[in-house]
Amino acid sequence: MSHESTFREVQRFRQRWLWAVVVGGGLVSAVAGGPVGVLVAAALVAFVWSLRLVTEVRDDGLYVRFAPFHRSFRRVPWSAVESVESTRYRPLREYGGWGIRWRPRAVAFNVSGSRGVFVERPDDRDLLIGSQRPDELATAIRKRWQETDR
Repeated sequence: MSHESTFREVQRFRQRWLWAVVVGGGLVSAVAGGPVGVLVAAALVAFVWSLRLVTEVRDDGLYVRFAPFHRSFRRVPWSAVESVESTRYRPLREYGGWGIRWRPRAVAFNVSGSRGVFVERPDDRDLLIGSQRPDELATAIRKRWQETDR
């Protein structure tokens, strides 16, 4: 059995409002902190630029990686999936923002927008994966999930 990806999405933080905050904060740090402030500002900009959410649907499971926090993918085997649903959500109200967000019995990985896929898991935390292509992601998950013996 191949572990080739049938769906792959890479998302990055590229919202204008976020970059206005990051660059504005960096400028303040650079002006107020001198050479050290410039280094801190450059490090902050580089860090935010490096953040990315990678989602893959493979034969053996759903894979999620929020780089650079995750050095490797987190795998959800098909046997650990109970249901899959494309959904709209409110990142601030429901999860407290973007990034890797926890709440009781659920974890969210989101970068931007208010659409994603909700994966219900019987023996673990439910999972919300933000996506710019949620219907396509949900379809790919359902297809692979239903093809397995579970």
